Amino acid sequence: MTAVNKGFDPQLVQEYREKMEKQNRNYMVIESEDNTDEYVNFYFIGMYEGREVIYDAVIYTLRLHHHSELYEIAEHKAAQHFPEYKQIKYEEDENGDLEALDDLEEEIGLYMAEVIMELEEEGEIKVKEHVDIDPYIDFGIGLDAALNVEKITSEVISRFVNNYNEESLELDDTLYSFQLEEEDEKVI
Repeated sequence: MTAVNKGFDPQLVQEYREKMEKQNRNYMVIESEDNTDEYVNFYFIGMYEGREVIYDAVIYTLRLHHHSELYEIAEHKAAQHFPEYKQIKYEEDENGDLEALDDLEEEIGLYMAEVIMELEEEGEIKVKEHVDIDPYIDFGIGLDAALNVEKITSEVISRFVNNYNEESLELDDTLYSFQLEEEDEKVI
């Protein structure tokens, strides 16, 4: 027995459309602590194989995509270098402060930082704008997009949705590499 994907349900599509219209937007942000100015998860309505559907989409900056690729490679190299490797889990104490890493975690973290710095210096990792579709999610159609923008703003999302639905989306095929930046801590 196959499950019915509710993202194609015309009544549900209409409900989402009305919610978006109330917000005067062509999309609806999915509230999540993962959302930042470089990554946003949202719904929008579009067509898929001739049917109207709710897209469960994420858009993120190329800079974030590049950093994720660097981290993934560093993690892979750490797993090869340290037979006892386990993913570093940062945990908070009762005051909300990060607990100290044990010696092995500290060594793995330093190793990964070195790998990332080497990869950056050599400019080995390059990324480009892309859109990936996943029709096999439980609700609607999954859409994953990386765009070469500084921030993911409401204007960026709205323009993306319009261009995607009008089939006028043009992606930049240029390969980009970014440097990690040391951000100054700002006290508010």
